Amino acid sequence: MDANQPQAARVSPSLAAPSVAAPGLGHAFGLIALYFLLQLAVGGVISLLVGLLAVLRHGGGIGDVVREGHAWLGHSDVSAIAVIATLLIAATWIVHLTRRWWPTLWELSTLPGFGFTRPRPLVMVMVGLALGALMPIVGGMLTEWLARGHEVSQDIKQLGANIPVLLRLPLALIVVSLGPLVEELLFRGVLLSAVSRHVGNAWAIVLTALLFAVVHLPDLSFLWYALPNLALLGLVLGWLRVQSGSIWPAVLAHGMNNLLAVVSWFVMTPGGGV
Repeated sequence: MDANQPQAARVSPSLAAPSVAAPGLGHAFGLIALYFLLQLAVGGVISLLVGLLAVLRHGGGIGDVVREGHAWLGHSDVSAIAVIATLLIAATWIVHLTRRWWPTLWELSTLPGFGFTRPRPLVMVMVGLALGALMPIVGGMLTEWLARGHEVSQDIKQLGANIPVLLRLPLALIVVSLGPLVEELLFRGVLLSAVSRHVGNAWAIVLTALLFAVVHLPDLSFLWYALPNLALLGLVLGWLRVQSGSIWPAVLAHGMNNLLAVVSWFVMTPGGGV
């Protein structure tokens, strides 16, 4: 370096942006698809195993395995156990693959990093919790206004309300912890990183929020009036990720949003037995 170069123009190597391979759109969409395909695959294997056990116990042929499996999964208790196992396996694989493929992005605070680092400022943790508690109220009012009296119910909500308490507890724990963690990794981690490379942070937040909403529509029976609520939640989560330089406020907000939903499993529905 020229000794006469002004000191202000020099950039310390430790402060320079790291040269890392960021995920592309294909990586992001592929991982999201893989997450849901893993859930379908694991659920299918569980269904076959349950059907096989039923046939071995009660008798029948190979053709009865699928029928018995679907019949048993129709029971809320068996279905809840299958959901717990499915989410655990699918989420574990996604976290493992992401950490293995992009280790240098894991703790990087600015995009294209995934933000698994301390929020700055730390008060963003409280902001995330507060927004997570507020969103079910605001989003619920918005959905109720758009639905005009039509009921909006998620599959997981119906399942949680009709299983014994001893199964509700582990299911609720996964819904408020592991579920938000892996979804934030996918949408506010990998996908936000990939999209921001093309359109910048602001538009990346908007686009990933819309994709986040659309992906969840099947769980809501494709009721369009649930879309604005989910998109609004996605906008808040994306803003938290970028504003704090960390994914944790978004994870906490997502978890708090889910927690307020699962509370109804315990205080607003029948006990369902133990």
